[in-house]
Amino acid sequence: MNTMLVGLLVPFMGTVIGSAFVFLMKDALAGKMQKAMLGFASGVMIAASFWSLLVPSLEHASQTATGLAAVMPSAIGFLMGIGFLLLIDQVTPHLHLDADHPEGPRSHLSRTMMLSLAVTIHNLPEGMAVGVVLAGVASGDMGMSASAVVAMSLGIAIQNIPEGAIVSMPLRAAGNSRSRSFVIGSLSGIVEPIGAVIVVLLTAWITPVLPYMLAFAAGAMLYVVVEELIPEASQGEHSNVSTIGFALGFVLMMVLDVVLG
Repeated sequence: MNTMLVGLLVPFMGTVIGSAFVFLMKDALAGKMQKAMLGFASGVMIAASFWSLLVPSLEHASQTATGLAAVMPSAIGFLMGIGFLLLIDQVTPHLHLDADHPEGPRSHLSRTMMLSLAVTIHNLPEGMAVGVVLAGVASGDMGMSASAVVAMSLGIAIQNIPEGAIVSMPLRAAGNSRSRSFVIGSLSGIVEPIGAVIVVLLTAWITPVLPYMLAFAAGAMLYVVVEELIPEASQGEHSNVSTIGFALGFVLMMVLDVVLG
């Protein structure tokens, strides 16, 4: 039960902490800070996708198959995860944030709704990732321990801190009150525990295809990194700051996963 609570609550608390930056900082998030946060989040998500999701997927498949058959579940699941987020981006409002236009694109939807919707959608794969790891631990046959849940939850929580700030600060700059910006920024992460719970409740059905699901979550997370985080972190000036942030995030998540996993 403690492991379950960690998996469900710790990532969400990261979003809440990040959203609280709106009470501590000026109305606009500095360009260098935003790029550092985006780079850091990218590093965390890539490391988590590899060590916490793809490696367990490959290891489990290799226990029952060899050669091409051993890698196909991971390859298929990964491509399905990419395709899932690609489909979501095609049917929902697409949003790119940058330091020069923190209010986001103009639309018939309010800026607040656009921002909240986009970030909430892109939090979905992170919630799924935690849920899949929890399901792997619950199944007992994936070789995954409770420490893997802790590592994944901490990694995503760390990634959610800058993400929460990147949501709440532009909302404040767009004219919303600090309290409103904080609440909306925090709620953008609520889909994570909800998504994790849904996956866990389906553990009995998911267990036979868990290698696919682990790779699916990895593909979905990496789609967010490649499509959203890295392009925003690399454009304009100070891209080297995002590179440094990426390195720090990657190493931190790698250490957490190896030491705790």
